[in-house]
Amino acid sequence: MRVYLTLTRRELATYFVSLTGYVTIAAVALLCGLSFWVMLRTMGTMPFQVPVTELFFQNPMFWFILLIANAVITMRLFAQEKYSGTYETLMTTPVGDLQVVAAKFTAAWLFYMIMWLPFLGCCYLIQHYAQQAGALDPGVLLGTYLGIGLFGAFFISFGACASALTVNQMVAAMLSMLLGMAVFALGYVAGPGFVSGPWRNQVLSRFCFFEQMREFAHGVIDTRTVVVLLSLAFLFLFLTLRVVESRRWK
Repeated sequence: MRVYLTLTRRELATYFVSLTGYVTIAAVALLCGLSFWVMLRTMGTMPFQVPVTELFFQNPMFWFILLIANAVITMRLFAQEKYSGTYETLMTTPVGDLQVVAAKFTAAWLFYMIMWLPFLGCCYLIQHYAQQAGALDPGVLLGTYLGIGLFGAFFISFGACASALTVNQMVAAMLSMLLGMAVFALGYVAGPGFVSGPWRNQVLSRFCFFEQMREFAHGVIDTRTVVVLLSLAFLFLFLTLRVVESRRWK
């Protein structure tokens, strides 16, 4: 456990000693603020019939941030170390492959969650200046952040797998974005209409992530969605571990 925590601190620190981490947080803060401004300007003085969080996640800005930020956060996890030559040094130290993969994933996920803190600031401003009492409702915020964290874990897991497959950070980012766009395409195909169909359609409906994120933002937590996202995250982390272990087969 001590080795895992040390590696996690090391990986998390790399995001804050480089300009990339601060630029990423600033960009997300800007996009969140811009999205909230456009949303409020569009609605004008009309009362909100649904939580502010649900309105925010109904627009594509969240998915755009998730897709781009995931690629930026994960592209360096393994690819940069391989390119700089520190990867072999790390892997020859007395640490396990599982500890390395888990530490890199944990650090990337923690930075991802820190990256979304400006979202709370936007909700606070709406509650303070627009008298929108439900903007900071604990239940809604809990569901929203749970959804953000689960989707982040899924996206970061396959981003880490993409980074482990190559030595080029840009190639890793492109692989991550391509897989993310494939997930979005599957989400469009698996619309809400699949729920009432055969069991195959009902299984496919679990990949309608747009609808599921809307439920999280409304404060509704579906355990089936939680299980699916965690299972997918563990699957890609398992594949990442196998890619890391494959160096022994060469």
